[in-house]
Amino acid sequence: MNLLQSATRFWRGLDRPGAVRTAMWLLPVLFGVLSLVYGQDDNWDLRNYHYYNPYALLNGKVGYDLAPAQWQSYFNPTLDLLYYGLLTTLPAQLTGFIMGALHGLNFVLVLALARRLLPAGAHRAALLLALAGMVAPGFLSELGNSMGDNLTSLCVLGALWLVLRTWPALCGGRGLMATLLAGVLMGAGCGLKMTNVSYAVALCLALLLALAGGWWLRFRAAFVFGVGVLAGLALSAGHWYWRMWSVFGNPLFPQFNQLFQAPLAKPIGIGDTGWQPQGLVERLLWPFIMSFDARRVIEIRLLQVIWPLLYLAFVALALYGLRAWWRKRPLLDHGSSDSCQTSFVLTFFVLAYLCWMNVFGIYRYLVPIELLAPLMWWLVLHRLLPVARARAVGSAGLVLAVGVVLAVPPGGWGHGHWRKQAIWVDVPKLAAPAEDLVMTVKGDPPMGWLVPAFPRQLAFVALGSGFPESAAYAQRLYGMIAARKGTLYVMMDGGSGTPERQAEIEAWGNMILARYDMAIQPDSCRRYGARIGSNEHSYQLCMVQRPAALR
Repeated sequence: MNLLQSATRFWRGLDRPGAVRTAMWLLPVLFGVLSLVYGQDDNWDLRNYHYYNPYALLNGKVGYDLAPAQWQSYFNPTLDLLYYGLLTTLPAQLTGFIMGALHGLNFVLVLALARRLLPAGAHRAALLLALAGMVAPGFLSELGNSMGDNLTSLCVLGALWLVLRTWPALCGGRGLMATLLAGVLMGAGCGLKMTNVSYAVALCLALLLALAGGWWLRFRAAFVFGVGVLAGLALSAGHWYWRMWSVFGNPLFPQFNQLFQAPLAKPIGIGDTGWQPQGLVERLLWPFIMSFDARRVIEIRLLQVIWPLLYLAFVALALYGLRAWWRKRPLLDHGSSDSCQTSFVLTFFVLAYLCWMNVFGIYRYLVPIELLAPLMWWLVLHRLLPVARARAVGSAGLVLAVGVVLAVPPGGWGHGHWRKQAIWVDVPKLAAPAEDLVMTVKGDPPMGWLVPAFPRQLAFVALGSGFPESAAYAQRLYGMIAARKGTLYVMMDGGSGTPERQAEIEAWGNMILARYDMAIQPDSCRRYGARIGSNEHSYQLCMVQRPAALR
């Protein structure tokens, strides 16, 4: 009986303002702790470019090396400076906790949005909907790691909150400064991670189409927001675009090189379009397809049901809206504080989903609106059903959605057990690193994360990776070889230590090197240890014969 009374008291306590304030402080800390439970981040992108890129920026290696982290070597490293700085100055466990807590700040923003959209005093509903949003498989799969979607989602959600915060003034033709600041925040998120551009487009279109007021008022708000986006983009990425233009002749090097024709890369576009739906039928059924076959949108195990539920709810809302329009009756809205404000957010949500589906289709880029999905589900149902039924159906749907994620947790992107030193690499002593050159072959496993452990004067070049090498790229390689009189090395996977695996690795290396008239010197390979957390990632260095023309 005492237990039941305590549970009842706790349930009632959730509907008090004090519970909201406590949760805003407590939940980020809890997500920091959960990040510690997950373990040391060891994702593929970290080993490829999240660790190398900020190192290259801070140590004058941009243009000194040639794409050791493949074509991703030239992504804007500004966002990665945070993780790199934490990892190189603090114990690994503290870095993991800080990253998890920062990701947990998304709860604060989702909660703030819920409080603005739900009726006044609905503290418990806002808390539970925000918490349900945080039990999102894409978000949880990246908790505490370096991939960036959970961090830049703060920019997207923050921009949306800034718009809603001045909603009455904005609908009255004022509040443009907040709209400008929202644009700056959104633009900063786009500059830090360009995949957020779909949310910038969606919020701009939502201002143009769904803001309460006349056409000129809506156009002005959308225009001011767009100016802010460009300003934010310049603040977070302008320095990098200028550097890429100055060094390579393409501000987005090597992407969009069909337009900029930078000589070191082939004049082609680079993009990962294999995740998008194919044809009209798939686009119409995409929430179901990506739920039943998650490998269409993500590389890891992931099971969720919130998107099919939401899709059906939005279809029902669209049909209900058409019926109300035909009968000239207003839409009912029992579950929000401001019907126009809710319509605006629902419009943004739908536009953001459509932009994501048609431009990217990669599930982890969906994190910002994945966090909002339970709140959207609740708001849509309260436009379709009477209050009591909406609450019952909404609660059942959320219990199902959260239960599925808890029962089948999403797969991770790679974790290891904690070590005080997150990254350790056994580096051989090199007599004259300024005169030596290391080449990597093949893009998998990635080698970029090893580079910061070696002397800064040592140059690295990737061959046969995902970078679109041009004739000028090969000439740059030959120029670097000619300028260095020391030893040429090739860095490759350490393998399993068996003769068969070693022969396979060397054969692959020789195949790539042969394109440049080089070969591995027989019996020159030496294996070295390296690890991230407790995960071993050994590598080997082999001496390489110079091209005949440069001997």
